Amino acid sequence: MPWGHRNSNRVAVVGASSLRGKELKLVLEDRNFPASDIILLDESVAAGTLTEAGGEPTFIRALDPESFDGVQFAFFAGTAFDAERNWLAAQQAGATVIDLTGAVTASGRAAVRISSLDSVFPARPSVATNGSALPAPYYSPPTPVILACTLAAALSKFSLLRVAMLLFPPVSERDQAGIEELESQTTNLLSFRPIERTIFDAQVAFNLLSQYGPESKPALAGVRTGIAADVARYLAGRASVPAIQLVQAPIFYGYAFSANVELASSTSREDLEAAFAPLAVKIEGAIDSPSNIRIAGESDIHMAPFDPDPNVPNTFWIWGVADNLRVAATNAVQVAENLIEELSN
Repeated sequence: MPWGHRNSNRVAVVGASSLRGKELKLVLEDRNFPASDIILLDESVAAGTLTEAGGEPTFIRALDPESFDGVQFAFFAGTAFDAERNWLAAQQAGATVIDLTGAVTASGRAAVRISSLDSVFPARPSVATNGSALPAPYYSPPTPVILACTLAAALSKFSLLRVAMLLFPPVSERDQAGIEELESQTTNLLSFRPIERTIFDAQVAFNLLSQYGPESKPALAGVRTGIAADVARYLAGRASVPAIQLVQAPIFYGYAFSANVELASSTSREDLEAAFAPLAVKIEGAIDSPSNIRIAGESDIHMAPFDPDPNVPNTFWIWGVADNLRVAATNAVQVAENLIEELSN
């Protein structure tokens, strides 16, 4: 059914030409979000691009002072720079801002919300601008933050000694430019030609990196610091904060992670795995371990059966994967769905 035939909320997607923006539009359609209209917005270089929404042709529009007129939900899915410059305009136009870039957290007004964890950690309220009646903004965090917080939430009912996560980000976290650089590097290395290093300032293809080259911005250490800060902000005394490390992997899509969990007392694998079931997590069978390729397009986190460590008592290894674009976009749309439900009650 075309968007214009629905009777409810007008939606704007800022950064519609980005990988995250495109995925967000797909999730809105796949979940049958009650939108009366969807407006695709982006910087001027992408404005005018022909695309579709709800099965009907449409154009990506340039951002201007009237972009948010009549908008109920404004999703910021592109660059942090665009979000910083435009989120207040969206809010002042009466839109509820749902930011996927992290830019709004600098204001100190946005609550971090992970909808799949609301049953464990009830959502904290946002703070309206200067105490006004304007709708408060929300921050929908990226997939690695959702992964780490989901792990912490599931384990919060157990007595823990320590939890550590090693995350393997895909190059699509750097949008289309990251995809193109890995593709170019792979092709050139196989042809014995010099490689491009514009995004990562390092060889990503056929390689694992604990840091990028000195000219890469942001640095991998900065990405790690941002993820850790978001995790600490969301958990904020509600659960043990996992130790986090990143290694850049030569993969296009899908976040993977390995986690080490040490418990203070003996706990069965079955009890541990059961704690994850209500939190949008699927535990795979023992035969086919989940991979970033196999879970493409999935909104849930997928994990392999938990593996007891052979040397350290009460210690388990957890392997998991998630579609980095789909999980982040799904959470953002769920935030809006939950707000609609809360307002109707």
